Amino acid sequence: MKRSASAGRKGNGGLQLRVFTHDELQAIHQSTLEVLHLSGVAVYSAEAREMFAQAGATIVNDLVVKIPPYVVEEAIRSAPEKIVLAGRVPERDVVLEGRRVNFTNFGEGIKVYDIETGKLRGTTKKDLALAAKVVDYLDPVDVMEKAMGSQDKPEKVSALHNFEAMLLNTTKPIFGGPDNGAMIKYIMKMAEAVAGPENMPGRCQVSFITCPVSPLQLVEECCDIIMTSARLGAVVNVLSMAMSGASSPINLAGTLVTHNAEVLAGVTLAQLTKKGAPVVYGSSTTAMNMKTATATVGSPELGMIGAAVAALARFYLLPSWVAGG
Repeated sequence: MKRSASAGRKGNGGLQLRVFTHDELQAIHQSTLEVLHLSGVAVYSAEAREMFAQAGATIVNDLVVKIPPYVVEEAIRSAPEKIVLAGRVPERDVVLEGRRVNFTNFGEGIKVYDIETGKLRGTTKKDLALAAKVVDYLDPVDVMEKAMGSQDKPEKVSALHNFEAMLLNTTKPIFGGPDNGAMIKYIMKMAEAVAGPENMPGRCQVSFITCPVSPLQLVEECCDIIMTSARLGAVVNVLSMAMSGASSPINLAGTLVTHNAEVLAGVTLAQLTKKGAPVVYGSSTTAMNMKTATATVGSPELGMIGAAVAALARFYLLPSWVAGG
């Protein structure tokens, strides 16, 4: 099991980046609770809306869910502070907790330069398999995220091909998008075949990522992935991809509140499905380039948002996953 070094542990002289005081974090939290309670989130799954309603939420126009603060705060308290991501072998296990810092590769590439022809083309299952081998070799990379997709396979089953390519080529913990809840069940069976039935779910090598749609929407597939992961005991990373100036407020403070509301809505759904379900607080939120209408990955704004998101996750005692550039 790998326990990475801690960043900023008190008393060890480590570098710390303190972007908010406790009172400022509390103010962001209170603003988020206000948004969830008064504005609400659009929830496109009837089953998920029913869960929220049974917990005390109000449903408006058969779509918008207004969540009382006590429901959100109870969900935050019940989500685990520490998550162990299993590798194929115990030596590859990774602990997510507190200030421990781990690294993963960037993901979701749709184009690659062919190493033989030098030409730009769509990604294939073979490309993902090769990327998994590279990740497996690189010691600084602790966790494998789906680097690209199997575009050469039928779209309806491409998620199965993606996870197969990774499971067969890395011993490290794996994250990826499963497309929907039904795919999760098949992917978990593949992981079980690798780990052995006697080791599941404790040694499940796969975890899942799903993204709310900004602003403030949990679409049906997102709800399905969160609920299915919770029921099966799989880790789910609820990762907002709000874009300041496009799908969220142009100021970073407003974007942070929107982002926080989307992630906490997902965390709450996971805990309503199964109390104690392992959830990661995720972020790929950044700002929009107003000239090119593209995401400014690698910009100072991304770093500022990432630092803020990590601080919020620590405030909630939740493991975090933050995109870099």
